[in-house]
Order: sequence, then C-alpha cells, then structure tokens
Amino acid sequence: MNIRQEIEEREQAFLSPWATKARDARSRLRPQDPDPVRTCFMVDRDRIVHSKSFRRLKHKTQVFIAPPGDHYRTRLTHTLEVCQIARTIGAGLNLNLDLIEAMGLGHDVGHTPFAHSGEDVLNKLLKEGFRHNENSIRVLTRVEQHKNGPGLNLSPEVLDGILRHSGYGRGDEDAATLEGQVIRLSDKIAYVQHDIDDSIRAGLLSADEIPAEYLELLGSTHSKRIATLVTATIEHTRKLMAGGSRVRVEPDRETDQALRGLRQFMFEKIYDGPVCQAERSRAMFIIEHLFSYYCRQPEKMSPLYCEIADQEGRERAAADYISGMSDAYCVSQFNDIYVPHSLVPEAYKRGGSDEFV
Repeated sequence: MNIRQEIEEREQAFLSPWATKARDARSRLRPQDPDPVRTCFMVDRDRIVHSKSFRRLKHKTQVFIAPPGDHYRTRLTHTLEVCQIARTIGAGLNLNLDLIEAMGLGHDVGHTPFAHSGEDVLNKLLKEGFRHNENSIRVLTRVEQHKNGPGLNLSPEVLDGILRHSGYGRGDEDAATLEGQVIRLSDKIAYVQHDIDDSIRAGLLSADEIPAEYLELLGSTHSKRIATLVTATIEHTRKLMAGGSRVRVEPDRETDQALRGLRQFMFEKIYDGPVCQAERSRAMFIIEHLFSYYCRQPEKMSPLYCEIADQEGRERAAADYISGMSDAYCVSQFNDIYVPHSLVPEAYKRGGSDEFV
C-alpha cells in the first residue's frame, strides 16, 4: 500500500458519510495513472496553484481599481480568504478539505481584469455571453496547458464546484458535492465582509451606515461577523446531517437573511455606487477597444490565442486573451496601441545626431 492509498483509507474511515472521498472520484477527461503520494484532489489543488492564471490573480482587481496603498484586497487575497473560511466550515462538517481547497483556489481564475466591470463588457461583446465562473472552467479545461495538452485535466468534482460557486442571488443550481456548496457560501461570506472593510478603508462607507439589524445579529466587527456566519453554518448543517434529510450547506434562516441583506446593502451603497460606476465606465472603455483591436488583428496575440482564433473564432480568442490579463497589463496594452507616443529614434531624442537630419 502506497502513501496515497493510506490517505484514501483514512478518508474512508474518518470523513463524514456526506463527504466526497477521493477514491470515489469520477474519471478525468484524459485517463492518467494515480499519483503514489497524493490523492486526485491533492493533485488538482497543486496544478491550480502552479498555473499561470492563478499567479495572475495577485494583480487583478477585487472591487476598487488600482486603489492607493497595499492593504486593499486583490483577487488573490480574496481567493485565500475564501479558502480559509471554507476549510474551517469543511473541518467543522468533517468534509474533504483537499477537495475544498482545490475548488477554492480555482474558483476565480476566470475573472477578468477590472473585476465585474470586465465581466460585464465581455458579456455584452460575446454572442454566447460571458460569466466568470464559466470562464474559470474554460481557463482550466482549455486555456491552461498541462503536458502539452489543453487544460489541467482536473477531476469532475473540482470543476463542478468551481462552475457552481456563483449565482448566490440568482438561485442557480447547487454544486453536486457538499464541498462545492461550502465554497459557494464561503465566497459570499468572504467578499461581503472584506468589501465592507475595504470600503471603510477607502472612506466610501462608515460603520454607522451599515444597517443596525445586521450588525446586531452578525457582529460589529469583521472577525465577529465571519465567526458568526461560519459557526451558524456548521451548526445548522450538522442538524440537517443528523436528521438524515436532504443536506444543504447553509446557516439558519435568520443568519442567512442577515447575510443576504448585508450583501444587498453593499450592492446599493458600493458595488452600484458612484465611485465603482465611474471606474466601471473607464474600464469598459479600455476593454471594448482592446477587444475590437484583437478581433481585427489576432496575430498581435500570443501563439496560443492565435490557435484559438483559428479553431474557435477571433471573438472567442480575444475574450480569452483579455480575460487572462492583469489590470496593469490590460492598461499597458491599451496605452501601447491607442495612446500617442513618440516614434522619434532614441539617439535623436538624447541630443541629436547629424545622421538623423
């Protein structure tokens, strides 16, 4: 028995009956030999961490575009906070933490530069539409490359949790695993709370403006609200598990309504507020022009995206290329293409030379 098999035996013996065991995972799209040390979900987690799309998250906007200072969240720090919250809930429910971590680390790799502003404009430009959770799947199954093949060849359970992490306000279908449901809720717990923190830091929100009924139930501080939501989720879901009925990862109704109310408050005050709207219009201007440019001149993209343009069309390739950009790279590409700059040779600009006269 190798190390991976020992880990799988421990999962079978000690994880909750409701947990997803690595031994029971469905087959990958491309068959591969099992790792001697890591379970399939551990392999998936490592592939995501070592991917280029994961590394680029550190330079992608969470809410505010290019805010001053080092303490505002980025898409990467958001991802790490989601993983921390999800692992705590998963541990409290005795679920598969390796699966939770793989889903959590990969859930936002399909996000565009400039956060949901970029997502909104690509959704308008692409005939088939654009949603960041669906694009995360595309990144992990087509754009990223593993052993000279398209995609990272991840387990279906990981991809399902990533696909279904979004749609909290739309009533979209739940993930097939409880681990995936943990990620979906943890994403909402994380961004509502840390966006409040960042909004207060930016001077766009004061604690006194937050509806008192939500603070009274959830807590007056960032850490207390997260602790309340995590604890309520574990306790309520454990009751459902003990009852043997259909289990759904969720807090009790009162706590859930408080989270939803706080989320709606943030949409009205911050996400759809004047500052974010002003940033959004500028970001959309940049992305619209880059999209048009790369559709006209696909050869200006890197070779992978030229290949996608040949196989799936220029619009699809342009969307893939732009959605993978960091905020800074997106701006630099726009500047290089559209902002006038001197074409005078450097030697002449440094003081002149008769050979240029």
